[in-house]
Amino acid sequence: MNNWIEISEQRLADNYRALVAVAGVDVLAVIKANAYGHGAARCAPMLARAGAGWLGVTSAREGAAVRQALVGTDVKILVMSGFLPEDVALLVEHRLTPVVWTSDQLGWLGEASLPVHVEIDTGMSRQGVEPGPSLAALLDGIAAQPGLRVDGVFTHYSSSEVAESPVTLRQQHRFEEAIAQLAARGLQPDWVHAGNTSTVDNPVGAADWLMALAASVGARAMVRTGLGLYGYCLEIEPSGEPHVEPSLKPVMTWKTRVLSARELAPGESVGYNGIWTANEPVRVALLPVGYADGWRRELSATNQKPGGWAMIAGQRAPILGRISMNLTVVDVTGIAEVKAGDEAVVLGDGVTAEDHARLAGTISYEILCGVHPCG
Repeated sequence: MNNWIEISEQRLADNYRALVAVAGVDVLAVIKANAYGHGAARCAPMLARAGAGWLGVTSAREGAAVRQALVGTDVKILVMSGFLPEDVALLVEHRLTPVVWTSDQLGWLGEASLPVHVEIDTGMSRQGVEPGPSLAALLDGIAAQPGLRVDGVFTHYSSSEVAESPVTLRQQHRFEEAIAQLAARGLQPDWVHAGNTSTVDNPVGAADWLMALAASVGARAMVRTGLGLYGYCLEIEPSGEPHVEPSLKPVMTWKTRVLSARELAPGESVGYNGIWTANEPVRVALLPVGYADGWRRELSATNQKPGGWAMIAGQRAPILGRISMNLTVVDVTGIAEVKAGDEAVVLGDGVTAEDHARLAGTISYEILCGVHPCG
């Protein structure tokens, strides 16, 4: 195997428990998008052993794979990103809880017997039903289908990493309107949930507000954490002391092995278009990993602009030249006796997803979700 990922169950469990301790309410562990690149079927049993009672997945197909990995448990699985008619059989067979927000979805569910979670659009303009007449019509539709039960109601914030965000306050007020509609109809869902990792990390927490809102309809409060499970948080804006980020540790280590090592003389160039040229004798190592595996080309280096790095023997080995599809050259001049077969860390301790994201001009979410070793 040219490159691979390793997952620390201890760190994953520790991160989950740290999030629970700070959140003050129940925590749904989000493992959608293949557990942010960590492997949903791999991480699900680890989180169940850590005490997670709810897991969130992208699709019915992902949920089915997770259910099969959770044999012998009663963990609940929320399908967070919608479904289509062909998914209904999987929802029923694998005891998955779908998110609903349209009358079309109710029609597809037909006579299925399932709990559902209703998503409220409080300002994202993405998934969800708006409070008011649209929500009333959806609740009427659910009531007309005896097999369906409103098990949960939730919303998603657009700016949860922003301390004292007026946008979040407006969304909370809209969510309150939706919960009041449920209360007026005598509906008592088991769960009311809102917020993500940044909500937990934000020093302006909302746990008391959420618990009171949930209690108003006899429900339990819950937040949905994803990124924090894997050891990362977005920076709180504009500034603020994070609540949970200091306790979290990266769960994924992405590794490869040196294919070969050689000396370069001054004037020799590396990689496509020769964008890096040796100005003095350099020892380099060739790694069998590249952009096809998720190592972003933005981390390439020129003589004028340093790029990313790998970790070899606990030291930085800077990238030289362009990252190729399956191969990357790194500088090991200052690392003693690097040879074929030596391990290199592409992402992990010493070179984090945040390091990759900063150099690539993106966010750690995208870096993690993009890791897919193909060698």
